[in-house]
Amino acid sequence: MLQFDVTHALPFLPKNWLSSRLDGLTDARNLLERGNGLGGEFTGWVNLPAQFDQREMQRLLHTARIIQSQSEVLVVIGIGGSYLGARAMLELLTSPNYNLLCKKTPQIFFTGNTLSPDAMTELLDYVREKDFSVNVVSKSGNTTEPSVAFLLFRQLLEEKYGREGARDRIFATTDRKEGSLRALANQEGYATFSIPRSIGGRYSALTAAGLLPLAVAGLDIREMLSGAAEAMTALRQPGQDNPAWQYAAARNALYAQGKNIELLACYEPHLRSFGEWWKQLFGESEGKDGQGVFPASVEFTTDLHSMGQYIQEGTRDLFETVVRFTYPLSSCLLDPEPGDGSGLDYLRGKDLRYVNEQARRGTVLAHVAGGVPNLLLTAGERTPFWAGQLVYFFEYACGLSGYLSGLNPFNQPGVEAYKTNMFALLGKPGHEGQRQALADQGLL
Repeated sequence: MLQFDVTHALPFLPKNWLSSRLDGLTDARNLLERGNGLGGEFTGWVNLPAQFDQREMQRLLHTARIIQSQSEVLVVIGIGGSYLGARAMLELLTSPNYNLLCKKTPQIFFTGNTLSPDAMTELLDYVREKDFSVNVVSKSGNTTEPSVAFLLFRQLLEEKYGREGARDRIFATTDRKEGSLRALANQEGYATFSIPRSIGGRYSALTAAGLLPLAVAGLDIREMLSGAAEAMTALRQPGQDNPAWQYAAARNALYAQGKNIELLACYEPHLRSFGEWWKQLFGESEGKDGQGVFPASVEFTTDLHSMGQYIQEGTRDLFETVVRFTYPLSSCLLDPEPGDGSGLDYLRGKDLRYVNEQARRGTVLAHVAGGVPNLLLTAGERTPFWAGQLVYFFEYACGLSGYLSGLNPFNQPGVEAYKTNMFALLGKPGHEGQRQALADQGLL
């Protein structure tokens, strides 16, 4: 099981940082387990790892083989939780440069998460001369960014393969019964997978939304669910030894001390997109009602040469949570020639993973001395099993943390504000009132 260490945050925490929150954590845990708190209708992810439909698993694996056999490229269309989990796990378990690796599996590109015409045209042009398939992921099918992308890539598929041929290359992950994407999929006969109605987008990484692209990449999604199931069993045990309880309590206590920015830090570039997934998870779950820790992410040691100065000596309103892997998958021995002018004689015989670990330790000591509390979460290796544990740990801790703060961790009402204005500016039917209101304010 993952190990959580609060040692380097203790100088900044009151002595009762955990004991004073045990009652609140007990209540939060019960709300999650029973599904009777605010937003409780969206807690289907809590037991998902142990209850995943094995027939659905077989369909996922079978479909992945079909995509692998017919396509050089899989285009995954989605925004927010509809793609962040898949991208985070793909890069964590393979490489941020997955598409450049020599491999037998298709390249995987993610789109539908921007309205940039340059980015869209670039990908359309790239796949035009390649055999490709599309996995469109949206519970409703009404979100503008993925809807626009799906329109363009569906048109390209039909132009390239004909309507019948395109049908066999489109895979929709959506609501089981409702929504415009479900209706279109039923009408056109697309193969479909379902996102349970009881699971919101940012908690959907372990559903078909996250698992199908990973299976196409040849990753062991069964092992990932096995890791998540082990975490589920461990984290549902109440008490102060529970690492998710400790993390939620420490965050809550540091926030009460004025530490309102959390940096998720890592020492592996493979975790870069994981930080993006984590930011949505906590940002949408806790950023409401005028409160919430602001989630940001940094990649060390890279960002020590850009953000390091601010972290060390800037405004003292932040803390760090470091994700660390005990066993890197690679070894890289350093063996400089004596007197070669490199100035690295002191590293002779040392492995680069040892150097990276000493950089982590030195950074923690410097940041703590500079007034930045550090929390440490340690996993074993970058394998699907440990990735499943990481995903479930943060999901469960986020639910606990939201309820501990008195919030609904499963809604995101503020997300609709920009959409209302955008639709009014675009002239979408049904938004005439907002368009007139903008006109009255001289904003058109």
